[in-house]
Amino acid sequence: MIKVEKKTLILSVCAVLIMVFLLSFLRQPKIYTFKKEQFVASDIDTVFEFFSRPENLEKITPKKMGFNIITPKPIEMKEGAIIDYTVKILGVPMRWRTIISSYKKNEYFVDEQLKGPYSYWHHKHYFKVVDGGVMIIDEITYALPLEAFRLIVHPLIIKPQLNEIFDFRFQTIQDKFN
Repeated sequence: MIKVEKKTLILSVCAVLIMVFLLSFLRQPKIYTFKKEQFVASDIDTVFEFFSRPENLEKITPKKMGFNIITPKPIEMKEGAIIDYTVKILGVPMRWRTIISSYKKNEYFVDEQLKGPYSYWHHKHYFKVVDGGVMIIDEITYALPLEAFRLIVHPLIIKPQLNEIFDFRFQTIQDKFN
């Protein structure tokens, strides 16, 4: 009798764990935000021109990310432009496809993931003329695909990696424009 109850208990626990795992796919993902601002002592035309050339993204991304644009160059930055590239996530090369969903010269552009490692990725690049130069503002909203990623991978890997990427980008841009 005890063997049957123990087996039933184990099966019940396994069934609950499987159901929780499957239902986690139906839950609304947690949306994260990341924002970075940087002042550069340059004019808006020069700064926006640099950022509106996708091939320059390779210059401001750490080499270890293995960033490589696949889309034939030159790429015209405009609303509706689709850009395919590879990038290493945790050392594993992944394909990523984004679309420029919104674009206003010398003010902003938005890239959104169509295919890639995130369940949601929306990156708005603002350019604001300020006294003595331009303020560059990156604002990213994103979501990860699984609950386990949200609880474990985000604080330990994703968030630190975004900080590292944008710290590198900050220094590279600082060196170029100031």
